[in-house]
Amino acid sequence: MLRIQSFADGKFATFAFSGRLADSALFEIQELLNFQVEVRQVTLDLEELRLVDREAVRFLAACEARGIKLKNCPPYIREWIGTGSGTGYEP
Repeated sequence: MLRIQSFADGKFATFAFSGRLADSALFEIQELLNFQVEVRQVTLDLEELRLVDREAVRFLAACEARGIKLKNCPPYIREWIGTGSGTGYEP
């Protein structure tokens, strides 16, 4: 199960994820991000993220490529993004 907490401060928004990030939640997260048109910087805080699937890694890589900051990204996720496991996601 995934829990998302959001924090906004003017032109900055942070979404903190905890639990498991799976492809079943990606559409909802993409919709949340799409509503951030007034925000200059979006950050995804991954400190409490415990498990991800392949589509989630691809999604996170695509977010980072769009300029979304990945904060507290676990090393195993960072490695998967770096090895190309995180390419090819189309929202």
